[in-house]
Amino acid sequence: MTDDKRNNFPKLHNAAWPGVVGKGEGSEPPIDLDTMLDLTAAAEVDGVTFDGVDLFLFAPHVDIDSKDDDLKLLAEKVRVRRLDIGTVVAPVWGPTGGGSAMGGEADRERFAGQVHKACHIARRLRELGVRPHGAVRIDSAADVASWAEDPVTNTKRIASTFREACLIAEDHGERLAAEGEICWGGMHSWRTMVQLLEAVDRPQTLGFQADMAHTLLYLLGYNAPEDRILPEGFDWNDEDTFYEAYAKVTDALRPWTIDFHVAQNDATVHGSGTHDKTGRHCLATDPAGKLDIPRAAGYWLREGGKPTKRIPHVCWDGCMFPNAVMMKPETWNDILGAMIAVRDAHGWKGA
Repeated sequence: MTDDKRNNFPKLHNAAWPGVVGKGEGSEPPIDLDTMLDLTAAAEVDGVTFDGVDLFLFAPHVDIDSKDDDLKLLAEKVRVRRLDIGTVVAPVWGPTGGGSAMGGEADRERFAGQVHKACHIARRLRELGVRPHGAVRIDSAADVASWAEDPVTNTKRIASTFREACLIAEDHGERLAAEGEICWGGMHSWRTMVQLLEAVDRPQTLGFQADMAHTLLYLLGYNAPEDRILPEGFDWNDEDTFYEAYAKVTDALRPWTIDFHVAQNDATVHGSGTHDKTGRHCLATDPAGKLDIPRAAGYWLREGGKPTKRIPHVCWDGCMFPNAVMMKPETWNDILGAMIAVRDAHGWKGA
């Protein structure tokens, strides 16, 4: 396909947070932001490169308490590498200075405080001209077992906290993306995720961030067996049954989806460092991966047979890979190749 006929939207972003998430205590040391940016900028497949990065607002990458001079330096770091910044992750969890969205008053105040700081950084990066699109990502920062002690009350409490977060985001001209992962209470199954989004009822401000690795686990009912769709002992060669189940999840959550992670999963869970077990991210070329990445991505990125065009950039998410794997250029070229295949199949040509 010639460049003049090739889709150039959605833009292709790499996640910088695999250098931090699951690293540190009990695991390998973090990979610094400059190195993650260099690896991203160096990747190239048939003349196509990454357009940008999504960031975790957490030291040692980007301190949530960054001053304006720090943000100007960050903007220059990405600009000099010909990259943009997209979605940023607010560190709302307790160990990062936040608190549970279903906790007491102090917890919820800390949660809101981290959202406020993240939205300020996101807006400032837009003003500095390096962030043309993207959201601010949040989770419930609550474990599933605690949520399950009183699902109705706890979902109401999370929804209330999220509504407060929406007001903060709106004050900054931002949108929030809630990423459903099986490790977060109230977001740990496709059904509870929809119920939470409906309870918040701020579709103009709060949407869903769909990660292909995490949402695959929704079909298997990890942490929510009552919401399992695929049968026990499922034969992964049965494509008809798989895509019928996959469509049930994507049809429920696609209308809410404003941010999208291309990823691979082998239908297992994994955790490292202080990160709870969640959908295992596999390399794009992992033979154990259960997803046909371009085909599965289309269930999120198309509606009525046409690209939705609601998502201006997509991001690769590959957390908890060994450092030795992440330092190999071929890792990022393989990932970029998978991203290009998704855009060729489901993207569009834009100015």
